[in-house]
Amino acid sequence: MPPRPDLPRRLRAGFAALALALAPAAAPAQDLTVLAAASLGTALDEIATLWAAETGGTLTLVLAGSSALARQIEAGAPADVFISASPAWMDTVAAAGLVAEGSRSDLLTNSLVVVAGAADAAPLDLADPGALPARIGDGRLSLALIEAVPAGIYARQALANLGLWDAVAPRVVESDNVRAALALVAVGAAPVGIVYASDAVAEPRVAVIAAVPPEAHDPILYPAAAIATGDMAGARAFLTFLQSEAAAAVFRAQGFGLPGG
Repeated sequence: MPPRPDLPRRLRAGFAALALALAPAAAPAQDLTVLAAASLGTALDEIATLWAAETGGTLTLVLAGSSALARQIEAGAPADVFISASPAWMDTVAAAGLVAEGSRSDLLTNSLVVVAGAADAAPLDLADPGALPARIGDGRLSLALIEAVPAGIYARQALANLGLWDAVAPRVVESDNVRAALALVAVGAAPVGIVYASDAVAEPRVAVIAAVPPEAHDPILYPAAAIATGDMAGARAFLTFLQSEAAAAVFRAQGFGLPGG
């Protein structure tokens, strides 16, 4: 049989195909868009720096109230990861079929505190029914939106369970997210606010004057998940990174807790 002049070419093609098949899978994209509750801003800024050092990639952080973020995701906003300050708003996104299967987990816990301007740091006794209204005086009690934003929902629930809501409700001023509520106290526009403990850590112009009893409100959990319309491989890699010891150290330093410990 005469030699086949195309054999070397076929061999080369075969070796090339074999090499491609044996090559490691391409690393997931490391540039991600993360929609996260406003209370996570300071911690995620630090974690973005760690992520860049680890992967060379960048995080685009979109920070707002969890309710607003959930609605943005439902409306088709670009997102790879969603971190909510409330399981309920993650449930809303999941019900729309937008949470990647098997990617959801509870990432963090938090607690509520009453804050005042740093110059007015006298402690407050929430067990005294007249103490909080007296501290508010003619001013305002700064809360996140009490019907939509988790921090505001938890705060209203706690105040109701402590028997204080009716007395303070007329003095409440609401903000679009918890960091905006914190800012009103920090700049002196409101004498008192209720925010997350992590927010108080992030703002040196306020002081914690009381801890809100955790039994007065539902547990504060931050679920995180990959978004089904985004880069799911990259998102899953980032969710794993968020549970690393390096990320946990950042979260603890910023006043967050970790589920189960």
